[in-house]
Amino acid sequence: MAGFSEVTGHEQIKESLRNALISKKVSNAYIFCGEDGCGKNTLASAFAKALVCEAGYGDSCGMCRSCMRFESGNHPDVRRIIHEKPASIGVDEVRAQLVNDVAEKPYYGGRKVYIIDEAEKLTAEAQNAMLKTLEEPPAYAVILLLANSTEPLLPTILSRCVTLNLRAIGQDTVVRYLMQNCGTPEDQARICAAYSQGNIGKAKAMATQPDFRDMQDYVINMLKRIDGMEEYELIEVISELVQYKDRMSDIFDLMALWYRDVLVLKASSDVNRIIFRNEYYSLQKKANISSYEGLNEIIKAIDKARIRLAANVNFDITMEMLLLTVKEN
Repeated sequence: MAGFSEVTGHEQIKESLRNALISKKVSNAYIFCGEDGCGKNTLASAFAKALVCEAGYGDSCGMCRSCMRFESGNHPDVRRIIHEKPASIGVDEVRAQLVNDVAEKPYYGGRKVYIIDEAEKLTAEAQNAMLKTLEEPPAYAVILLLANSTEPLLPTILSRCVTLNLRAIGQDTVVRYLMQNCGTPEDQARICAAYSQGNIGKAKAMATQPDFRDMQDYVINMLKRIDGMEEYELIEVISELVQYKDRMSDIFDLMALWYRDVLVLKASSDVNRIIFRNEYYSLQKKANISSYEGLNEIIKAIDKARIRLAANVNFDITMEMLLLTVKEN
């Protein structure tokens, strides 16, 4: 981790953190809030490194003793709170690793940083144990809470922290990142960026997992053939989809992207606006024979199937209803 320059996207938040460092108006507690894969861990780590950097110019220099120790994962003034129970972070862990530890002054420089990942898992008792530290923090202490949501956090915690909400990154930015850092071909990078909806972690995972490409190819081939399938072939498709039973959310997302492209071509015939550009002719053929009403019915059916499986409705029945709707429209 070289610094803020290596963090993709979130430009406004990075600028705000740089300004706080330069003006020496760093708050004692921050909440980095966003879904898994949005980059909050990467951004918080860059901020933590800049906080302990000896250069003190609004970012980390990457060359001082503190930066070197941070890179090695062995900086004594940067503490990551660890917890044994996967479902919660308890009061004993917070007291031992933060509340009791914060009284000790930094080893190297002027700051001591505490990073609490999955902060939404903090129990009410653990949050209350942190309150005194947040109310009367030592000048050198900075606490970084990383959370998927702020809803589980107490109002008393929220009122004492600066909350930074990480938004989706622009798709063009994600495409460039995948091409430059993962060697992903542009067409596939565009698919992963659209699929991830601006979540760079999710996009990277999809771009680097061969099984995602296999699943993508399977879904596209199935959708290209479905109009001409007989009933027994639909039953075969359902039996094949069982292999993806734990990843049906991904299947539904890919189906929705496909029919979104069909709608785009029906409305504009603009190849530059579609995601699956390599499948232009198949998409245009489907657009030519489909009605707007039929395509909207398909998209609604995909959403209904997603809800039904989440409610534990029978898999075969749910998929049969979906595929029949797709075929009929």
